[in-house]
Amino acid sequence: MDNLKKLQTSVWQYYREHGRHGLPWRKDTSPYSVVVSELMLQQTQVNRVLTKYAEFMTALPDWQALARASQAEVIGLWQGLGYNRRALWLKKIAEQVVGEYGGELPRDPAELRKLPGIGPNTAGSIAVFAFNSPVVFIETNIRRVFIHHCFADSEAVSDKELAPLLERALEDNRGKAREWYWALMDYGSFLATQQMPNPNRRSKHYAKQSKFSGSDRQIRGEILRLLLTESMSASQLTEALAPYTEDAERIARITQALTHEGFVTLQKDDYKLA
Repeated sequence: MDNLKKLQTSVWQYYREHGRHGLPWRKDTSPYSVVVSELMLQQTQVNRVLTKYAEFMTALPDWQALARASQAEVIGLWQGLGYNRRALWLKKIAEQVVGEYGGELPRDPAELRKLPGIGPNTAGSIAVFAFNSPVVFIETNIRRVFIHHCFADSEAVSDKELAPLLERALEDNRGKAREWYWALMDYGSFLATQQMPNPNRRSKHYAKQSKFSGSDRQIRGEILRLLLTESMSASQLTEALAPYTEDAERIARITQALTHEGFVTLQKDDYKLA
């Protein structure tokens, strides 16, 4: 049995016995549910997403509701997930789906990539999970599985080297693309908990995530959280952010960036959510 066959046997066995079959976005595979969950899950752990996903879907259950919602409401529902630009992307996607596609998400990955915040791998994952399309995409758990099983003695493994193996596995699991990827991702999450060197460190694309505490990313999130409840002047923001930084110039730079990106507006001397 070659490495790819062993990989598939291990993946399916783990999934049958320990798969996360109850995840809400696996029970509801409608295109809207898939897109919301996929953007939430980018760089965010499943346990953090579960509660926020439920709240978001209750408040904004479909494309039309999200397209109509204010930006402030969407950002408020997103609080706690981080990387808030994903919330803006999601709202813009809804507006585009409603305005340009008649409320129907396109199936073609090339068309999906035209939507805000959707790169090639996210387009692939949406095509797979929403439409069960046999499309190759690679994320961290998938990469971990294939490097562990098929590149045990290799360094700097590129995604281009993994793609043909993924294509072969999809062919072996024809008609089951959605479930196959669920199984892959669950098994990859399991491998991450094992006492062994992280296979992803041997990926050409590996990059260690920067520290969150005290980062610009943390301060961006805090500024948005503060402005959810009231508008604030630059001096008020500086005072409120003292536990994170006392550098007024840094706060001003980050606030200006948020304004440029469309999160925040300046009215007279006060900042507020756009």
